[in-house]
Amino acid sequence: MEENAAPPSGRGWIVDLPELRDRRHVFRDREHAGQVLAGMLAELRGSNALVFAIPAGGVPVGASLAQALGLELEVAVVSKITLPWNTEVGCGAVAFDGSVLLNEDLVAQVGLSQADLRRAIARTRDNVTRRVALLRKGRAWPDLRDRLSVVVDDGLASGYTMQVAVQALRRVGGERIFVAVPTAHRRSAQWIASQVEALYCANLRGGWGFAVAEAYAQWTDVDEAEVLRFLGRLPVRATGRAPEA
Repeated sequence: MEENAAPPSGRGWIVDLPELRDRRHVFRDREHAGQVLAGMLAELRGSNALVFAIPAGGVPVGASLAQALGLELEVAVVSKITLPWNTEVGCGAVAFDGSVLLNEDLVAQVGLSQADLRRAIARTRDNVTRRVALLRKGRAWPDLRDRLSVVVDDGLASGYTMQVAVQALRRVGGERIFVAVPTAHRRSAQWIASQVEALYCANLRGGWGFAVAEAYAQWTDVDEAEVLRFLGRLPVRATGRAPEA
């Protein structure tokens, strides 16, 4: 499919850049990745589409995309639930409305006890609540009726963080949702695409040992101060109601 062609109705549609398939280090940094995605979504320029960036790494990507296309920027705060002994491994995710999505297979595989799982979920929920207060600053939730939501992150590995974000946006009225990510594993892209109207991904990759960071020449952690700086670059307007926790 052409890079900027509009997807047909229905779900499961993936738009990628064939010339970037299975390549590594294709983006200078997250902002450059956002510019590449903006080119793929050029049809949305100046529309009423609302960009939802997932903190922290998705915010530089989403801010770059939103600025290039003249779109409003918001945040969809979600956080992965990490294992007690390895904070790099996620066994699920918590969304801004407090909802939880678990990787049940992984939980069983690693032998995580119910007590440890409950503590991990509670800890993650506390972090999400704190981040919502910090980044959304009490703004009412935007009215998503008759409005396209574009959910942006810096990449899709397992896909659980994106999936819980999409589910939460559906619950607060998101009727049409696109996902836009610079890089993704093919299997996760197919899973997420089945849940949304279209998925845009510049750099699709397969195989074992997938890492989001390998798509970038420059990869650093994004702290909350940097997230706030990016959010301050663009007008963030919201009207409507607060999501129910």
